Amino acid sequence: MKVMAAGTFKARCLAVMDEVRNKRTAVLITKRGKSVAKLVPADKDAGDIYDFLKGKGTITGDAVRPAITEWGDLR
Repeated sequence: MKVMAAGTFKARCLAVMDEVRNKRTAVLITKRGKSVAKLVPADKDAGDIYDFLKGKGTITGDAVRPAITEWGDLR
């Protein structure tokens, strides 16, 4: 894994991102000698937080009708 100072990363950010994508290697970014971030190649199909449950559930019953009809039902 390549280690890079934050100032160097800031100056070469776009080139470093291209290198990570093309070579599929990670870059550890440090600030004053301490690790602060890691830039890793993104996987196209893994880790997507949107639509990960799409198609896995079903609606049973009436999804629009209120669950209770009267406030007295809460007692």
